[in-house]
Amino acid sequence: MGSTFWWKNKDDVDCSTQWSPFKEDTDYFEPSKKEFMMNFRVENLDELLETLKSEGVQVIDKKESVEEGKFGWIVDLEGNKIELWEPNDKAFL
Repeated sequence: MGSTFWWKNKDDVDCSTQWSPFKEDTDYFEPSKKEFMMNFRVENLDELLETLKSEGVQVIDKKESVEEGKFGWIVDLEGNKIELWEPNDKAFL
């Protein structure tokens, strides 16, 4: 279950925001103890993760590449796991 919210960016390009609940017993948010996770679209994931790491941000030592793009994760100062997604926009055409 979940929902997709469609919108247009400033250049009139179709974009979406996804709201996706997970099962109560998911371990996807670990190492966070929180019941949610934010996901942000980014450009140049590898460079961003290196920059964040050099600035003292806790970067989870795992990356994933799938058809929809590349994913990496960090943990913020409040213990929230944050997913960073560099989309492969061609996968959505």
